[in-house]
Formats: sequence, structure tokens, C-alpha cells
Amino acid sequence: MKNRKSEVLAFSLVSGINKAIARLVDIWDNIGIQEEQRVERMEAVKKHIELLMNEMIIEEENLKLRILKNISACREELDILYHELSLEPYQIDQSQTVLQLEKDLRTKLENLVKEKTDRLKELKSLQEEEKSLCIDLCATPYYIPTGSIPSHQQLQDLKEHIKRLSLERESRVEVFSGLRQEISQLMNEIGHNPETTLEKDAVCDDADTFLLTSENIKALKLIVCQLEVKKETLISTRDNLMEKVSNLWNRLEFSQEEKNLFENNIKGSLSVEVRKLQNELDRLDELKRANMEEVIENIRHELMEYWDKCTFSTEQREAFAAFYSDDFKEELLIKHEEELARLKNYYAQCKVLFEAVNKWEHNWQLFQDFEKKASDPNRFSNRGGTLLRESKERAKIQKMLPKLEEEIKGYIEAWEAEQGTAFFVKGQRFMDYVANQWEELKTQKEKEKSQRLKKGDNSALRTPPVKRPHGGNSIMNTPSKTRKLTGTPNASVMRTTVSSTSSNSAGSNSIGSTFHSVTGKPPLSVQKTPHRSRLPDISHLTPLQEFKSDKPAASYTQFAKELEKKSNNIEAILNSTAKDVLH
Repeated sequence: MKNRKSEVLAFSLVSGINKAIARLVDIWDNIGIQEEQRVERMEAVKKHIELLMNEMIIEEENLKLRILKNISACREELDILYHELSLEPYQIDQSQTVLQLEKDLRTKLENLVKEKTDRLKELKSLQEEEKSLCIDLCATPYYIPTGSIPSHQQLQDLKEHIKRLSLERESRVEVFSGLRQEISQLMNEIGHNPETTLEKDAVCDDADTFLLTSENIKALKLIVCQLEVKKETLISTRDNLMEKVSNLWNRLEFSQEEKNLFENNIKGSLSVEVRKLQNELDRLDELKRANMEEVIENIRHELMEYWDKCTFSTEQREAFAAFYSDDFKEELLIKHEEELARLKNYYAQCKVLFEAVNKWEHNWQLFQDFEKKASDPNRFSNRGGTLLRESKERAKIQKMLPKLEEEIKGYIEAWEAEQGTAFFVKGQRFMDYVANQWEELKTQKEKEKSQRLKKGDNSALRTPPVKRPHGGNSIMNTPSKTRKLTGTPNASVMRTTVSSTSSNSAGSNSIGSTFHSVTGKPPLSVQKTPHRSRLPDISHLTPLQEFKSDKPAASYTQFAKELEKKSNNIEAILNSTAKDVLH
């Protein structure tokens, strides 16, 4: 359509020129201008038209050249920008006219220039942020060649680098804050003033001046470790001084009010407490030298307490000869202090063993108490289930003692293997000590048995007066019956005498004083009708049922078995006797 318009316009231009020339010819004819003049004038018209057309052609040719130059310049600049911006080269559409191509290239160029400007602006902003972080962290900046245009990937990598630096800075700030607070707290606790530049920078009010480099963080951690070591040293020194001061207070018999007053006045930093305790210790040392005898006597009391705790025998105690010296001088005091320190250390090493031995001693004492109760003549008259409870507790302790002995034996063997020395209880090996305790118990029981037998022989010819229950008359002359007991290991003829409740008690006393088995109460019919109650006199059986052994029990287990066997024999006799009485 555009081509047609231009062609119509050109045809119209030619037609117009032809009409103009024809009119000129008509004018020239009317005027009567000769041919020669007409030719001259026609040549002038031609010349003017050609000149005008040539000028227009020249101008259009120049326009074309300028457009081509612009295209060339744009293509050169685009090539450079595509290279700087790391973009793929622009592909030219060959179907475009020169004017369209020039416009398209110019638009592309403007867009690339804008993108270049934006990248450089973003790079500058990111580098400023990175620079601040790198200064704080003493880190290396992300490398981008100076004067180059960053690619999209480089800008993205720079952003990631800044993000990592920001996280690292936050982490170091948190670590620094914690270390700074910890350093400040430790300095206050131990009374330490900042000495180095790093310590001063760490606790200064303006925390932003501190460079958060990894080296500085490591240095702060080292300061914390040093302060903690110093704190532990001061605490250890303070505790040692306090222990010495407390010992001297006790030895010099200071009142509790004086102790409390001093303890309240030393509150402060560790350095202050150590200094005050050292001053107090120096003062107490002067008092100690002035009261040497009293101090040594107090140490001796403490030595006796630890001898008891460590279960020392008389020979072990007498081995410390200085204990009996009356030469109250500094040398004697040093010996006592060294001995006390040795005992405390020994007790601390063997504390678990001593606690286990004390537990055995406690249960052994309970067992002996139950043995004494079992020999009590009045134990069968108890009411309320006391006898049953005692029997259960006694059985429980009988089972517990051998377990404790084996457990303690294992502890001692492990301790002796570790320490390379023997462990003694009252000058004896533990198992020897236990065996001796059982032997002493057996000897004591045999002694009591002998005393009961002698007492029984002396009272056999005397019969105590017996009263009938509920205020009845005496029945001393009541006829008696004789029966022969069978079914027992030592069957014999026994007499059963009609007796009152007191007679039954007397029989029970005789049995209970020798044996440890529990017998049942008489039937209710016997209790309600005293005149029908006939219990045999079995006191003469006591010597036959006593346990005899030429060899001491090697362990609790053997002793318990022998004791159980004896109790079973006695129980069989009592059951048989009860049946005969009922019949």
C-alpha cells in the first residue's frame, strides 16, 4: 500500500511537471518567444529541476550514510557490552531495513547501558557492606577484578559471601558477649583487675571497638580458662585455709559466735577472703604457740575419734608413742598434726569399707540383742504379737549377716589388690574378726548355760509355793501322774503336776532360758480349767538338748545350721509333750 502511494505521488509529480511545461509553452506562444529563447528557458527549467532533485538525492544519501554509521557504532558498543556483561551476542534480523535495524540496535544499546549502570551501582553497595563485615571479622573480601562489570553469578556469589559473613559476625558477637560477661563475672568473683589491653577491651563499656577476629575470640577463651584456673586455685587455697582455721578454732575452743562473726566479715571476692583467712590463720598460729598444751590435747581427742572410726586396735594406737609424751613443744605438735592428717587420709580412702563394717557391726549387735531376748524367761508371756515380730526380724538378720560378710569380703579384696596393703579391723583381718565374734558369742552362751545348770541344781530341792488361779488354795500335795514320753531322741519318764498358770510360766522359763525356738500357747481348755491342766516338768531335758561342739563355727552359715538343728530337736520335744498333756 505504501509503495502504491509513492508511485501515485511520483506519477502525479511527473504529470504536474508536464502540465507546468505545457503552460510555459502556451505562455511563450502568446508572448511570441522565439524557438531559441524557448530552448534557453526550457534548459533553465530543466536545470532547476535537476538541481533540486540532485540536492534531495544528496541529502538522502547522507542520511543513509549516517544511519549506517550509527548501526556500525551501535554494533561495536553492543559487542563490548555483551562481553562486559557476560551476555550472548545479539543476533541481527537480516530482513530488517537499515532504519529499523538502527532503531533496534539503539534500543538494545540503551538497555545494556542501563543494566551496566545498575550492576555497578549494586556492586558498590554490596562491597561497602562487605567491607564493614571484613573489617570487623578481619576476613578476606570476595574478589571481583577492579574496573570490570560483575556478572549476575558474581553478584549472587557476593551476596552469599556477605550473608555468610553476617552470620559469622552474629555468631561471634554472641560468643563475644558470653565471654565478655563470663570474664567480667570471674574478675569480680576473684577480685582481679584488667591488666592487658585485651582484657581492658573485653570489659570496656564500648563493645563495638572490639574486633571480632578469630584470634581475638581464641584469646578471650584463653583468658576465661586462665581466670577459671585462678578461681579454682583461690577456692582450693580458701578451703584449705578455712579448714586450718576451723581446726585451730576447735582446738583453741573458740565460741560459735566468734566463728560466725568472722565468717560474716570475710564475705567478698576470693582474693579478699584468702587474704583475710591467711591473716586469721597467722593470728591463730600465734595463739596456738601460746596455748601449745591445750592444742595438743584437743588434737589427741580428735585422734581418738579417728582411731575409733578406723577401728584401730590397742596395739595400733600405742604405736604412736608421741601420744603419751608430755613435752608440749612445736615438734610434738607437728607429729600430732601429721598423724591426724595421715588418719584422715586413711579414713577417706577406706570410708566405704568402714561404712560397710559399721553396718555389719550394727546388724551383729541386733542379732546379739535377739539372742539375749531369746534367753529371757519372760518372753513367752508377751502379748500383742511381739514374739512373732522378733522372730521375723531375727530371721531377717540371720539371712542378712552372711550376705554382708561376703559383700564386705569382696570389697576388702578389691581394695587390698588396688592399694597393695592389708585391711584390718581392730588389728585383725575382717573374716578373722568375724569368726572371733562368733566364737565369743558361743563361749558366752556356754557360760550362760553352765550358770543356768548350776542354778537349776541348787533350786531342784526347793519347790516354790504355787497358788491356784483366781485366788484358789494351794495344791502342793495334789497327786501326780507319771507318763513315759516317746518319739523324742532322749525319751525319759517325766512327771506332770497339776499346777497353776505360774507353774506353766516356770516351765516356759526353763525352756526359754536354754533354747531359741518358739513354742505355742497351751490349749484354751487347759487355760480355762486349771485343775485339769497338767504340763510335764521337762527341765531335766535341758542338758540333753544343749548344742555341743568341740570346734568353733567357721562361718555364720555353719553356726546357723547347727542352731537350726538344735531348735528343731527342741520343738519336736515340746510338741510331743503338749500332745501327751492333752491326752
